[in-house]
Amino acid sequence: MRASAATVAAGAALAGVVVGAVYGVADGVVTAALLVAIGAAGLAGAHVAAARRRRVGPLRRQFSLAVALAVGEIVAAVVVFALLMFVAEHDALLIAVLAAFAGVVAARAAQLLAGGVMRDVVVVRDGLEAVGRGDRRPLLATEGRDEIAELAAAAAAMVERLAGEEAARRDLVAAVSHDLRTPITSLRLLAEAMRDDLIDDGSRADVLDRMTTHIQALSALIDDLFELSRLESGDVQWSTERVALADLVDETVDALRPQAERKQLRLRSDVSGGGADADASPEKVQRVLFNLIQNAIRHTPPDGAITVRAQPRDDAVEVEVADTGAGIEPADRERVFEAFFRGEAQRARTEDGVGLGLAISRAIVEAHGGRIWLADAEVGTSVRFSLPRAAGGP
Repeated sequence: MRASAATVAAGAALAGVVVGAVYGVADGVVTAALLVAIGAAGLAGAHVAAARRRRVGPLRRQFSLAVALAVGEIVAAVVVFALLMFVAEHDALLIAVLAAFAGVVAARAAQLLAGGVMRDVVVVRDGLEAVGRGDRRPLLATEGRDEIAELAAAAAAMVERLAGEEAARRDLVAAVSHDLRTPITSLRLLAEAMRDDLIDDGSRADVLDRMTTHIQALSALIDDLFELSRLESGDVQWSTERVALADLVDETVDALRPQAERKQLRLRSDVSGGGADADASPEKVQRVLFNLIQNAIRHTPPDGAITVRAQPRDDAVEVEVADTGAGIEPADRERVFEAFFRGEAQRARTEDGVGLGLAISRAIVEAHGGRIWLADAEVGTSVRFSLPRAAGGP
């Protein structure tokens, strides 16, 4: 409303100045006052129409109404000025006829423009209705290059993301089904064997150990799925504190060094200088370190090396886990952090895990406001992640 009032006032003042310069100050003041009254009435009608768009109806009718208001303004101004003798009657009639003719042409032009806009709107509407019916490849091609085209492009991008999420969900269900089926089938066979007395007393303890292993695998899978679901939905409630990453890295490396040595691997930390402190949850960050280091241990051949580094980077702290393994295929690099993803070399999916470690690591890091990525490496694989730097850190 203020913008409309300012528009009317500015236009009337400008017209008053022009008329005043030619016919005198008094005529200029009267002209400005009349134009303020006429303009205010016209824009008041436009505001009412805009507030009641639902009653006005389709875009064609809305455009035609806008043209009618504009033409009505011209005719009203001509009539008022003719009555006040600012304009001769024959000039007023001619101006009114010209205004009416211009209004007819403008109305037709508005219909033409509205027709193109309406066709594009129908395309977007029909496409979204098709998405609602399950179609994930609707054609959203518009005629124009305007805001409707931008809306169509945004809708198409949304549909593409939706299709990708549904495909990922199907892959996830298939992968979970696969990883549930193996231990459940083994448990069923072992339970049937025990029920049918096919296992002697000497083998019973071994069978129970195998059943316990499968139960632990199922429990770990369910826990990981639950944690990943909570992280990706944003349902996380942990407190952050000042974390000395150098100490946390050293502690984690020391805990996993025996596991690396069993595979004849050299595992070391490189946090000389103390690195920097992060604003994070120490338990969650250590979970990320465990996942990345254990993944590196699984995929590094004997006599290889794994190095964990931590160093400050502007307003963040960056951690790297680098190994001397075979590396990741270029085609797989974009998807290694997806849950259950199977690459050509099966690197994202661990042999003795269920393929959720990297996905959970990504979710934890992103929940902290950081990011995780694969860095370029001449040999092996380098996984890096960043965390917010603690305020007032070194």
